[in-house]
Amino acid sequence: SDEFKLFMKRLPMNYFLNTSAVMHLWTMDSNFQRRYEQLESSMKQLFLKAQRTVHKLFSLSKRCHKQPLIRVPRQRSSNYWLNRIQSFLYCNENGLLGSFSEETHTCTCPNDQVACHGLLPCTVGDGPACLSCAPDNRTRCGSCNAGYMLSQGLCKPEVADSTEHYIGFETDLQDLEMKYLLQKTDRRIEVHAIFISNDMRLNSWFDPSWRKRMLLTLKSNKYKSSLVHMILGLSLQICLTKNSTLEPVLAVYINPFGGSHSESWFMPVNENNFPDWERTKLDLPLQCYNWTLTLGNKWKTFFETVHIYLRSRIKSNGPNGNESIYYEPLEFIDPSRNLGYMKINNIQVFGYSMHFDPEAIRDLILQLDYPYTQGSQDSALLQLLEIRDRVNKLSPPGQRRLDLFSCLLRHRLKLSTSEVVRIQSALQAFNAKLPNTVDYDTTKLCS
Repeated sequence: SDEFKLFMKRLPMNYFLNTSAVMHLWTMDSNFQRRYEQLESSMKQLFLKAQRTVHKLFSLSKRCHKQPLIRVPRQRSSNYWLNRIQSFLYCNENGLLGSFSEETHTCTCPNDQVACHGLLPCTVGDGPACLSCAPDNRTRCGSCNAGYMLSQGLCKPEVADSTEHYIGFETDLQDLEMKYLLQKTDRRIEVHAIFISNDMRLNSWFDPSWRKRMLLTLKSNKYKSSLVHMILGLSLQICLTKNSTLEPVLAVYINPFGGSHSESWFMPVNENNFPDWERTKLDLPLQCYNWTLTLGNKWKTFFETVHIYLRSRIKSNGPNGNESIYYEPLEFIDPSRNLGYMKINNIQVFGYSMHFDPEAIRDLILQLDYPYTQGSQDSALLQLLEIRDRVNKLSPPGQRRLDLFSCLLRHRLKLSTSEVVRIQSALQAFNAKLPNTVDYDTTKLCS
């Protein structure tokens, strides 16, 4: 009906509406409520008429050899319409209308298609729920209720975190502010890393035909043991000589807490919703571009060393002339032929440093074998579990999390492999005894 369509148009889209909120708005809309009451009344009359017809049919069917099977449709309850309204709001994409489940916050689409899923807004309400949604992304909180703080787009209790004494995790920077600072390459969020390369020097021309390796390292596991570091983004300024047909290709590996290069993980740029490089042309006589990779709060992670591999490919027009195709430089071209030169003016890593107390964590580990008081062992295990889960949560996207916690123990606490295995086993055994806990498998990174 027109009243239904008008009611749907008036529903707020900037926060999530549960059935109670929809019902409240329903009762506030007099036209919609009047129309529903008319529908209820006409349905009752129709049901009574149907019953009379059924009784008449049964009385006439006494002479029949077979009794008639009569079905009278049931009246749809208000809960049906509340769910229907939610389905229109959140499961109505690409011309497909699915069914919304408030329990699981998911849609069931026709023919098991996922194409009916819409963007689900954040929940506005009491407790840990949002007070308002983020203006740029309504699936995340913009501000929180009293007693809660905004962290990674979610509202969390404002009470001091039990892990803050041992290791810090958060920054006060919000995503919009962070993106602005990264675009401006603001020095306030730059982490001063040492540039190391045997293949090239910054601000010097080189032949990019062969793979080049660069490191941005902090060496803080040797000199700054009271800090760990978080990477928020990466920026390179790359220049090419005029008329060069070369296209830079960058591969980035992250070493979280030190150790060998084999203990680094590959950054899956432009895969599994992971961000892609953003290129900005600079107003310079040469072909110069700013290459920026913005991780932000969503994909930030620990880092000690960033390994960047640069190789090049040749960009040319395809056979039809309207598409670009790429070749490896030495695959189709004579090696002696020069394809132009490249230089990297600067490389910057953006992020922030956090408090880290290795002695306090060692003290926690000691309590596993020598508890100071009754119950202190359980308390130490609980705190270590919280640190383990929060550290591993900052893994890159993938089917399984990386075991970053073991890397922290190996390279920042300098524990042996056998000690790390013993601690992990104790945590796993303790976690299995806790109610309503779900343990998860991790992929080994550090030996």
